[in-house]
Amino acid sequence: MKMRLLPLFMLAHFSHHVLTAIPIPLLPMIRSSFALDYTQSGLAISAFTLSYGIAQLPAGWLADRIRPRLMITMGISGVALSGLLVGLSQTYTMMAVFLVLMGLMGGGYHPAASPLISMSVEPENRGRALGFHLIGGSASHFLAPLMAAAIASAWGWRGSFVGLAVPTIVFGMVFYILLGRRATVEKKERSIAASHGDTPPAPGHVRHLVAFIMLSAFTWAVISSAIAFIPLFMVDHSGVAEETAASFLAIIYSAGFWAGPLGGYLSDRLGRVPVMLAVCLASGPSIYLLNLVPYGPGFGALLLIIGTILIMRAPISEAYIVGKTSRRQRSTILGIYFFSGLEGGGVLTPVMGYLIDRLGFYHSFTIASAALFTVTLGCSLVLWRSRD
Repeated sequence: MKMRLLPLFMLAHFSHHVLTAIPIPLLPMIRSSFALDYTQSGLAISAFTLSYGIAQLPAGWLADRIRPRLMITMGISGVALSGLLVGLSQTYTMMAVFLVLMGLMGGGYHPAASPLISMSVEPENRGRALGFHLIGGSASHFLAPLMAAAIASAWGWRGSFVGLAVPTIVFGMVFYILLGRRATVEKKERSIAASHGDTPPAPGHVRHLVAFIMLSAFTWAVISSAIAFIPLFMVDHSGVAEETAASFLAIIYSAGFWAGPLGGYLSDRLGRVPVMLAVCLASGPSIYLLNLVPYGPGFGALLLIIGTILIMRAPISEAYIVGKTSRRQRSTILGIYFFSGLEGGGVLTPVMGYLIDRLGFYHSFTIASAALFTVTLGCSLVLWRSRD
């Protein structure tokens, strides 16, 4: 792997998600603080997710036209500054407004970072490089809930936001300086892109690209909406303590230490489409099993499987999109992809909350499972003959 800056990007990815990773595990405490029902709890998460998804579109467009270093730095320090304001919020409305701001500030990170990483390695190693980059974000999702739960036990959920935001703001500024001093990434990108060239699109590539993005984004959105309620499910259904429920989410994202590189490696060797279809076919049954597996080691194993599915599809998707789009449009198309997954999750999270309020957890998880299977089957009919 040629990219010497990959460890720095892994650390940047970690920092980007430190604040974005803690609203869900802290949701039981936030709910108690503001006396929220399930629907309001889902809307609080959607305040960030919807704005984060919307921001991907203009941010992806901008990343194709301006230096991505600024977009990435905003995705670190800007998100952390917004998280600091969330921690200082005294009302539900204030918190929601600052969660929206957090999403808007973070929209430029992924559309800017993924193309830089992809164009710095050989095409046959693209999935693996993106998988290693994913370790940074997954490590954040693994460690941040643990750190947030520990801080919250002493200083409450607001203390978690404030305590994690301050060092992240500082790192974002340091990252901007280091990236400027260590290498001119844009020049490296252009030189490698010129040597590799853009692969001419194959017949039917637009149809395949749309189906692939739809499959990955829908799987991402539905799983995310279910994950948002797992802490509340554990507290209300199994009688687990709030701090324990928050910490349990770390199991999901622990898969990122190996599932991202594994998914990228397998897709480099076996093809993006076969690996993606196999991963997505496992998503429906995994969500349904939340109804059946009791709290304990088995439930922890199930959460690890769900995390593996969620994380494996990420580098596969990014590598597929980069390989199917021209260099001038990659950030824009990646922005559309991230918009679709995040916005879908933002819409479906309050819908999931509404279903839980009306039907309970069992029927809500069953509906989500059936939807995943149906969409995977439909997209597989379009993608199966693709040789990607």
